[in-house]
Amino acid sequence: MIAGLVLLIVIGVVGAGIAGIVIAVRKSSPSAASTAQPTARRVIVFILLFALVVIAAIGLSGLLGRLLDPGDALVSGDVTGLARSLAFTLIAGPFAAVLWWVLWRRMGEGGERSSVAWGLYLAGMSTVSLVTSTSALLATAAALVRADWQPRVFATGVVWAGVWAWHQWMSRHKAKGPTQLVTVAPLLGSVFGPVIAAGGAVAALGSLIDSAVDAVGSSVMVGEPWWRATLQALVWCIGGTIVWWWQWIRNRARDLHGGLADVILVVVGVAGAAILTLTGAGAVLFLLLRLAFDRTDPVIDILDPLGAGLAAAFVGALVWSYHWRQTQTRSGTTRMATQLVTSGIGLVAAASGLGVVVNAILAALTPSLAGSGTRTLLLGGISALVVGGPVWWVAWKPATPVDPDRIGTTGRRVYLILVFGVSAVVAIITLLVIGYRIFEFALGDVTGQSLLDRVRAPLGLLVATGLAAGYHFAVWRRDRSRITTVPRAARTIGRVFLVTGADPEPLTRAIDAATGAAVTVWRRSDAVADTASVEQLTQALHGVTGTRVMVITGPGSRIEVIPLLE
Repeated sequence: MIAGLVLLIVIGVVGAGIAGIVIAVRKSSPSAASTAQPTARRVIVFILLFALVVIAAIGLSGLLGRLLDPGDALVSGDVTGLARSLAFTLIAGPFAAVLWWVLWRRMGEGGERSSVAWGLYLAGMSTVSLVTSTSALLATAAALVRADWQPRVFATGVVWAGVWAWHQWMSRHKAKGPTQLVTVAPLLGSVFGPVIAAGGAVAALGSLIDSAVDAVGSSVMVGEPWWRATLQALVWCIGGTIVWWWQWIRNRARDLHGGLADVILVVVGVAGAAILTLTGAGAVLFLLLRLAFDRTDPVIDILDPLGAGLAAAFVGALVWSYHWRQTQTRSGTTRMATQLVTSGIGLVAAASGLGVVVNAILAALTPSLAGSGTRTLLLGGISALVVGGPVWWVAWKPATPVDPDRIGTTGRRVYLILVFGVSAVVAIITLLVIGYRIFEFALGDVTGQSLLDRVRAPLGLLVATGLAAGYHFAVWRRDRSRITTVPRAARTIGRVFLVTGADPEPLTRAIDAATGAAVTVWRRSDAVADTASVEQLTQALHGVTGTRVMVITGPGSRIEVIPLLE
């Protein structure tokens, strides 16, 4: 009786909730008096749909995992887990299905289809389902290499793969697919794929190199066979490569320029790969220096990080070079951002190495710590300095005169101010630390350490950050003085807002070549014939100056250039 009563209550609550959702959505209309009401309604219902789909997928994954486990009963003593899966599936599932059905019927309307909430929901759910399904399926495949069947992980991958396929179908629907934020999911997927592919490649190649080193060193292998870890990492590498190909090549994410596409390309493809490369190269150089000058540890222990270092340097260099070439086809702003980001990474590595070198030199002056530890510290600093210094020099080109057109660009000024500001803040903090250590030593609170030994680490950091801050402040002052000597007419346009219905890529390149300005593209929603040529656009921009300029192309070959107020 009690179980039946509980069941009736659950059914009633579910039915009332579904009815309430249907009534609320049906009564809401884009033609409401206040424009805030449709927006608020869309945000609420899509957040609710997102949560319901996630909960239902978790519940269905749990049930499917129990069914696929041949050595386990359905309940298996875990009544709590089974009850949770049933509740998630049988309550959240119907809610999600009915809410989706009501929303899907309305997607044919222009206001619903073109809403940002619809595009954001599909982008978020597509990304979450792609990451979850890919991770679970690759984890299952990697576990099978060591003959370990994981049915519940596999069930999670299968269910979330279904969720991803479902949302892909909705995204590509000709009549109801979103018109806003349609490129977000491919761009995010093109980030996730290379990350796991590069991680798998580094692990596979590193494991292979370590196995070769152990074989040469006649090291006794204990545990799993050497090829098993390599094959498991290779599974992740292949899976990540497939995801990258699907998003980057098939979904044409590589053809997306400007905005989020360029930010992801620079931050992940260039900066992330550069950090991976420099980290691996620095580790290998440190290892070689230790073999030459610091053999205080056994050789096999010194060679332990060789595989990971070589793999990271090799894989990172491949990814870095590929994405660097991709940035050369983008706008001048993106190319400059690539150089500045690379310069910043090299500067951080070189400054860190210089600080460690100063630390090691001061440590050598402390009799109690002189010895192999100091030598190892010095070699580590030299490795970072040697790896980061050339990268900064090639990217920043301190000995090459700066092009007058680039002196006053926003990117260069922001970079100089950011580096100077961060270095100054770090220098002030290290000064405070040094002062604290000096007063602590003078008050006799600590014994057994000399004053030099207590302040050498922050003092090394202070030297490095002080040099970085002083140099970049001097460059900023020099650029500022040169900017004031440039005629205002030569500094044409700061940013262009391009409104067009044609392919924006040729027009963006023409604007960049003519003005050097950053370009923000807004696509026209009206289907007008836009035949404006690059030559016409260049001629229309001739002689136009201003911080912000709007350019409207179409209908036909019409081009309108509108300087905007500050």
